[in-house]
Amino acid sequence: MGFSRSKHDLTETEFIVEPATENEAPTSSSVRILEEAERICKILSNQPNSNITSCLDEAGVTVCPTLVAEVVKKLGNAGMLALVFFRWAEKQQGFNHTSEIFHHLIEALGKIKQFRLIWSLVDFMKHRNLLKKETFALITRRYARARNIREAIETFEKMTLFGLEPELSDYNCLIDIISKSKHVERAQEIFNEMKRRKRFTPDLKTYTILLEGWGHVRDLSSLKAVFHEMIDEGFKPDVVTYGILINAFCKSGRCDDAVKIFHEMEANNCKPSPHIYCSLINGLGSEKRLDEALKYFELSKASGFPPEIPTYNALVGSYCWVMKFEDAFRVVDEMKSCGIGPNARTCDIILHHLIKAGKTEEAYEIFRRMGRDIGCEPQLNTYTMMVSMFCSVERIDMAMKVWNQMNAKGILPCMHMFSALINGLCYENRLDDACRYFQEMLDKGIRPPGQLYSKLKETLLDGGRRDLAVDFGLKLDQLRKTPLTG
Repeated sequence: MGFSRSKHDLTETEFIVEPATENEAPTSSSVRILEEAERICKILSNQPNSNITSCLDEAGVTVCPTLVAEVVKKLGNAGMLALVFFRWAEKQQGFNHTSEIFHHLIEALGKIKQFRLIWSLVDFMKHRNLLKKETFALITRRYARARNIREAIETFEKMTLFGLEPELSDYNCLIDIISKSKHVERAQEIFNEMKRRKRFTPDLKTYTILLEGWGHVRDLSSLKAVFHEMIDEGFKPDVVTYGILINAFCKSGRCDDAVKIFHEMEANNCKPSPHIYCSLINGLGSEKRLDEALKYFELSKASGFPPEIPTYNALVGSYCWVMKFEDAFRVVDEMKSCGIGPNARTCDIILHHLIKAGKTEEAYEIFRRMGRDIGCEPQLNTYTMMVSMFCSVERIDMAMKVWNQMNAKGILPCMHMFSALINGLCYENRLDDACRYFQEMLDKGIRPPGQLYSKLKETLLDGGRRDLAVDFGLKLDQLRKTPLTG
């Protein structure tokens, strides 16, 4: 393959290529489950922990495994609430333990690093014959995200102790998890070691996982080394491989090289996918090369593939990069007329660029419109952007208004959102409000980053509230050191 051997400085350009998804019409029963799950989450998000079970008892909830799984999934950012709801649901008529419920609970508890409790759930699942390879993959991923790579690998190895023998797909999954947790060097070591010990024979997917990992951290030298090894092993690059290469070069600010790979791909009679066009449009757009981005958008339309939301979103972003917001809105109107969107991600792209340009009022107007447009309803990421925006321009009351709107919809805040609001309240010296949200954060089992507590502590000490600073310090230590019990 004609990779350039010269070195280039990487830019800070960042963008996201969205996976294409099928638009499946929800059934009436699934809609009812989703609506009931949202109702339950609203109850949970607006009650102190001490009142949760009594409120659930009075709420007239008819429990079934599908509903429990959906609620626990929605509580993924609030592990303590997820556990409380799960323990309440266990006692209700109509409840059955399922692997899906446990998997969502493991995900929620893993985010707050409650691994001792997770392993007690694994023992319970074993006796109910509910363990799957996916169970261990989830735990491995949570360890890796917590930067506990040794424990992640040990979890993978433990599968055999529970009667589950790893296959090539499982080794690929392990390498993928470690790689996507920003430990691609360790993933490469695992690959090399397992290949040397003949524990598995890598396939094309194994190599594409490593290529994607090196591309994600923008290490093009290592990416090329893996690619050449793949070729030496007799594997021929397919459309997925080319897509990973093109995306990696685009994200590294090397769009000219990405275009060369695109032409090489065509010369090898490999038809570009919508994902590849999306990568090029995103990459060229982020470099403010609008005319070239438009060229590849037109090529994508002429390629024979039906139009997709991610491709249009890439075009919207390209206009936003050069501050042509009216053209971005025109594309949104075109999407509506074609019946292929927009979605919340479309609006988030525009919001991101409006906020970056300091256009606060315009961003808020888009946010308000999102609530009225079907398919564009604000998601957690949207609310986080808006709260952060208002905090950054010292409009804390507006940030709290957006926060309350989110709570009313049963969407639970994430750590980044808590941090933005609490920091903003500290800056405004609104100590009582800052303490209230910090306590809510602890109650939900979300571990505050060290810098957040340091900022709150400093503000409390400056305000003569040493008792509160000490009390929060003790609570934080307890949260970090004391495992939850099932």
